[in-house]
Amino acid sequence: MPSNMSWDFIWVVVFTLCCCCSSLVHSLDNTASESLNSLVQDFAFKSLVKRRPQTGALYDALLPQNLSGMDVSVVRLRSRRLWNKGANFSYFRIPPRTVSIPHVKRLAIVYQNLGNWSSHYYSLPGYSLISSVVGFMVFDASNVTDVSVRNLTLNTMGQPISIQFPNVTFTGGIKSRVSCVAFNVNGTFQLTQMSSSGVCHSRDQGHFSVVLPLEKKQRPWYLLVIGCGLGIFGLILVGYAGYSSMRLLKSKRIQAMEKQANEDLVLESRWVGNSKMPSAAVIRTQPALESGIL
Repeated sequence: MPSNMSWDFIWVVVFTLCCCCSSLVHSLDNTASESLNSLVQDFAFKSLVKRRPQTGALYDALLPQNLSGMDVSVVRLRSRRLWNKGANFSYFRIPPRTVSIPHVKRLAIVYQNLGNWSSHYYSLPGYSLISSVVGFMVFDASNVTDVSVRNLTLNTMGQPISIQFPNVTFTGGIKSRVSCVAFNVNGTFQLTQMSSSGVCHSRDQGHFSVVLPLEKKQRPWYLLVIGCGLGIFGLILVGYAGYSSMRLLKSKRIQAMEKQANEDLVLESRWVGNSKMPSAAVIRTQPALESGIL
């Protein structure tokens, strides 16, 4: 009973440590993407302040050298224009009849293309990214000089946001196996089927990519046969070794019992004719006459 309890305790500890490690890795990945979003938003708004941009014009953000390979752009819109015409910039098409929540007079949309940084910030177990991770975020642009900028959400009234990925071509039957993935702000993801025209869809802002399931490499059949043969041979050896050990142990026990019996009972030897035979030194049970009537 104590042995079973100790093993149960060990399994509980191992499971808890695995869960903690998984949560820690997930938390670190989520923190890295949040830090990147905050940094990108800061550079995008600084570009708006420096250029005094026109409403409805898309501007490229100036990024530091350590973020080379990443593209960031920003556009400032009136909420009325977003409602009437939508927003068709970068790789995204936001449909008309879209409103921001909460409602503001002006909003800014920051577009991202992570390029060769995609796999550094985003990954999906069991899948490989076959396109850059692109995304967009919506902010309150009533005053772009504010230190803290409020993040907004979009309500498209049930209409999808179209996403066209750059430099993605499908060869052979690969198109039927690819999927669209949306990386949510809270660190979760959602897989959806890509449309026939190679376009993905979403209902809100976020980061998106195209993924392909990883193929499991199949081992040659002869390796499986060799492995099974070696396993059976190993079991036979273990069984034979166990059987031999049991026989040897049993034989030693019998020899020990015979030796002990010989040491406990010591008999004298007497010659009877031409033969030497063991004889007891004394008679253990003394004869006695039965009492009674003769």
